[in-house]
Amino acid sequence: MTKVTVADGSFDAPLWLPESGSGPGLVLIQEIFGLDDYLKSVAADLAALGYVVAVPELFWRISPGWSATHDEAGVSASMAVAGQLDPASAVTDVLATLATLRALPETDGRAGVFGFCLGGSMAYAAAAEGDPDVAVSYYGSRVPEQLPLLDRITCPIQFQFGGADPYIPVEGVRRLADAVASHDGAEIHIHEGAGHAFHNHVAPMFHQPEPAAAAWALTLEFLGRTFPA
Repeated sequence: MTKVTVADGSFDAPLWLPESGSGPGLVLIQEIFGLDDYLKSVAADLAALGYVVAVPELFWRISPGWSATHDEAGVSASMAVAGQLDPASAVTDVLATLATLRALPETDGRAGVFGFCLGGSMAYAAAAEGDPDVAVSYYGSRVPEQLPLLDRITCPIQFQFGGADPYIPVEGVRRLADAVASHDGAEIHIHEGAGHAFHNHVAPMFHQPEPAAAAWALTLEFLGRTFPA
C-alpha cells in the first residue's frame, strides 16, 4: 500500500510488486465497480509480467472502499456513484498516483497509465494532461467525445473497443480510429461483435472470452514493444 496526497486530502493506493521486487510502474485505473476481484486479477497479471502496479481509489471522496457486484443491480448502483465523480479531480488523482509511483524505490522512474471503462477514459485524459510513459485505454466511453485531447498525447497509446458496444456509439469510435491513423505512436483495435467490458471475466453479463483474449494479446505485445518490463 502507498498513500497518495492531493490538494484536498489523501487516499490509499494498493500496490502489486513483481517477483523481482521492482520494475517500471503502471497506474491501473478502475471500472465503475471499484477495486474488485477483476481489477485485482488484472493487477496481479501485470505484476507477474514485471510491472509495479498501483491502483488509485477514484471514489474516495464519494464512497470510500466502493466495490459492487457484476450484475444489473451492481451496474445501477455503480452508475449512481460514478455519476457523482468529478472527472477533473479523478484525473488529478491519477496523475498524483503516477508521480507517487515514479518516486517509489521499487520503480525505475518510469510509469504509465492503464484503464478499463471509466478508467479507460481517465487513462486517455491523464495521457493528455500529464506525461505518462505509456497509456492503454480499454473501452473508455468518454474518449470519442474528447477527440481533441489526442493531439496533446505524446506517449505511445493503445485503444481497445468493442464494435458492438451499446454504451459507446460506433460512429464515435470510427472517428477516433480515423484520427489515430495519423497520430504517431497511437493504435486502435476494434473487436467486431464485442460489447462493453468484454475483458471483465468476473462479469457474466459482459465477458466475451474470444475478444478478451485477442485484446489482451495485443496489449501485451504493445507493452513489450513500447514499455518493456
